[in-house]
Amino acid sequence: MKNKIRVLGSITLLSASLLIMNSCSSIPKGAMVIQDFEKDKYLGNWYEIARLDFIFEKNLNNTTAEYSLNENGTIKVVNRGYNYIKNKYVASTGKVKFAGDSKEGKLKVSFFGPFYSGYNIIGLDSDYKYALVAGKSLKYLWLLSRDKTMPQEVKEAYLKTAKDLGYNTSELIWVKHD
Repeated sequence: MKNKIRVLGSITLLSASLLIMNSCSSIPKGAMVIQDFEKDKYLGNWYEIARLDFIFEKNLNNTTAEYSLNENGTIKVVNRGYNYIKNKYVASTGKVKFAGDSKEGKLKVSFFGPFYSGYNIIGLDSDYKYALVAGKSLKYLWLLSRDKTMPQEVKEAYLKTAKDLGYNTSELIWVKHD
């Protein structure tokens, strides 16, 4: 009986922890997502210009993200990059959902089953050529472009936005595309 109670207690604790984690904000404090977002215009290929490095993109260059619609209307993302240490390309396929209103750039992405993380579009030009994406905290940031480069004035504007939110932009990895 004690073991059953212990197991039930562990399940309850795990469930409560997951509920709390999922109810926490998935956007850095002060960040605002873009409004009047048009999903269809965002689809396609994006080049990663810069990022705050984290374990899943460690040692990668030539990184891209390709967004497409699945038959059921959901969004699929395929992230690719070249691991210059292991000398091979790697790819990961995930799913993207809206975290609320589909006219807002507040999304969530999953590469691991039911676990989602914030994907917040906080900068986007009217032609959908350049994007600034914040993760769930100040540990995650991406500058994206439809081309392998980004104009200096766009880059400076996005860096200023990121700095104003508290990001340490000196830690950005500037991605090589060769």
